[in-house]
Amino acid sequence: MSAAVTESQTSATASSSASAAAPRGELTVPAIIAALLVAAIMGASYPYMVLKLGFGPNVSVVAAFFGFIILNLISYRTYDRWQNNIVQTAGTSAAQTAFMCVLLGAFDMLREAKAIDVELSPFGSFLWLTTACSLGVLLAVPLRRHFIVDEKLPFVDGVAAGETLIVLDPPRGKDRDPELFKKAKQATWALVIGVVASGAFMAVRDEAQILKWVSDAWVPTWVIGSVVLAKMGVGYAYGFLSLGSGMLIGLRINVSMMLGGVLAWIVLPPLLVDHGIVPPNPTKTQVLLTWVMWPATGMLVAGGLAALALRWRLLIDTFKSLRNARIGSTEFPLKWVVAGICVLSVALCAVQYIMLDMPIWMTTAAIVLSVPLMLVGLRVLGETNWGPISALSNMMQGVFAAIAPGNIGANMVASGTAGTVAVSSEAIMQDYKCGEVLGSTPRSLTIAQLLAVPVGAAAVAWTYQALVGTYGITAQNFLMHPAKEMTEPGLASPISVKWAGFAQILREGVGVLPSSALWALLGFSVLGIILTVLESRPRLKKWVPSPTGIGIGMLVPFAVIAAMFVGGILGTVWEKTDKKSADTYMVPFASGLIAGEAMVAVLVPLLLWLGLGG
Repeated sequence: MSAAVTESQTSATASSSASAAAPRGELTVPAIIAALLVAAIMGASYPYMVLKLGFGPNVSVVAAFFGFIILNLISYRTYDRWQNNIVQTAGTSAAQTAFMCVLLGAFDMLREAKAIDVELSPFGSFLWLTTACSLGVLLAVPLRRHFIVDEKLPFVDGVAAGETLIVLDPPRGKDRDPELFKKAKQATWALVIGVVASGAFMAVRDEAQILKWVSDAWVPTWVIGSVVLAKMGVGYAYGFLSLGSGMLIGLRINVSMMLGGVLAWIVLPPLLVDHGIVPPNPTKTQVLLTWVMWPATGMLVAGGLAALALRWRLLIDTFKSLRNARIGSTEFPLKWVVAGICVLSVALCAVQYIMLDMPIWMTTAAIVLSVPLMLVGLRVLGETNWGPISALSNMMQGVFAAIAPGNIGANMVASGTAGTVAVSSEAIMQDYKCGEVLGSTPRSLTIAQLLAVPVGAAAVAWTYQALVGTYGITAQNFLMHPAKEMTEPGLASPISVKWAGFAQILREGVGVLPSSALWALLGFSVLGIILTVLESRPRLKKWVPSPTGIGIGMLVPFAVIAAMFVGGILGTVWEKTDKKSADTYMVPFASGLIAGEAMVAVLVPLLLWLGLGG
């Protein structure tokens, strides 16, 4: 799910660098206070990242830096890595909850198209996310020993977070190392500088509607045939969130996304006009809604499912090895796990029945089916650092389309429930890996996750509504802000587009698509499978475009992709010319660039509501 720090940026001997077990309880009062604060920050800012880009950065590392700052402000003398592990865990949990705002976006798109009448209020979203995500946390508890201890799967993001926490807590007293203290301080200042720079720039951009000193994009006036590329959103969006994201996700993914952007917004529009598929002088709205989303959806869905099929042995190995799974005394008590699962399952059935008119048997089926999704997802994430929940949710859409044919609302809710439960398990397993590196107590990490889930759920429920109301989402953005159609990227939410588009196909069949879009869907689906097979070969991977990158590049506005591409180039040049400083500064600085814009974007609706905006 998240765009993670690459494996090459983590130490091959991370586990061996782990310190002794926590010398005292990690769940101190300062740790809990800081955990709730960081959970609120991450839960509120993460929806903007996901709705704008379709993914987020290594949230564990970002939360670790925020934990370092807040814990030192609260209790400098007692700060240590184990308390920060609690804070980082809470931040990860809240952010992972927020990822499912893509489903809320898909609901809005389908309702706008009059395909469904499902609408969740902020309070309804809060209840739904809290019950589903808490259920995912508890279902994952018995699997910690199996995946982390017995099989020792890498879980690269968790290792990266553990190493970050170690760097931020160098030895003290007689073992104090001035160089390590200096490195921790430098990394923290890099984060702060990134946050301030990105947040300040966001505040003066036209998009923020506070101070209109700076334009938000460069848009060339190029024309190809009868297509004005400015109307396709071709240009460069000024903003540091996209730049920072590009620095973190690596050059291969950036090149793949740029390839998809060029194909969708420069190459295809003139061809569609020439063949009479779209009218002359098309706008980005027409192209996106009538054509481009279908080949992009085909590539993303087919590529994701192909990646799972190539790893079929992992599923078999998982079920075979679960026979020896055990739960230790340092875990969250198993009797509490069982009781919590029962209570939350009943609560989720009630919430979806009352608020979404979802039959209890379908919610029960979604909960049951989330377990194999979780097992497959955790195995794939642990070995490849790729979160496959988006692809697995598409698979669940197909399952529920067969169970309840023609019921697009039930399809969306049921697949979303299974995906939400499963994706929550990914967050806690990364945190368990981080805790193993540090020697933290798994029980404490579970408690931190459970405390953070309702905080994240509340943040995303109300933040989502504020963001959509201020910036718009996909087609709604152009309806609400038509003057900005050429320059304003808005909130594209490419995963929501894919989810909603696939649901429509399953309900109505591919026959409802224009013949050209159908052939494009089939062709790009085949291409997605071919590229997935090729990238599964280690020797070819670095030379093969990422099908996920191409698909998202076709859905995210070109101006945003261009900024990410520039960020990827800058990050690569930095690593090649001065690897030492890049290792110290790049991840925290890029994380700050991402967090600064996202936090200001969340503040803007509040300021406008208070009458302080422009």
